[in-house]
Amino acid sequence: MAAPVMENGLAVSNPFDQSAWSRLRSRMFHLYFLFRRPMTLGVRGLVHDAATNSIFLIRHTYVPGWQLPGGGVEVGETFVESLARELEEEGNIVLSVSPALKSIHLNKQASRRDHVAFYLVQGFSQLRPKEPDHEIAEAGFFPLDALPEGTTPATRRRIAEVFDGAEASPYW
Repeated sequence: MAAPVMENGLAVSNPFDQSAWSRLRSRMFHLYFLFRRPMTLGVRGLVHDAATNSIFLIRHTYVPGWQLPGGGVEVGETFVESLARELEEEGNIVLSVSPALKSIHLNKQASRRDHVAFYLVQGFSQLRPKEPDHEIAEAGFFPLDALPEGTTPATRRRIAEVFDGAEASPYW
């Protein structure tokens, strides 16, 4: 244990000498804020096949509408690692070129603390068409001028931001 710091003949606490209680209190404080103010991070990818001018969309089994593939960033993952994992899970799509980060959005419909990184994917291969499973009801490539009925408004906004030059909204 370090010798006490003396100031005007009185021992004062050394700010660099943390007791076990002080370290525990600090950890509890950080844990409290983790539960009190949790933030979620997600990714979405606009997979564009330039040869056919089409994009890849999915329809989940548990939420309505056609949307861009993506999902939550797991602990220890980078955004790009998360996007690569989600594209493979939801579309059998493998990245061959790094995707381009286009924008970051607050997704107020999910929660006040949900943020989504939006990427444009132009270098990829699809190993085989995605078959329906417990999470993905349908998936496929659609021409930009013939999107399926039920394409979500957020998906349409992201498409307009990339292909029509619309200003990126701060909200998903």
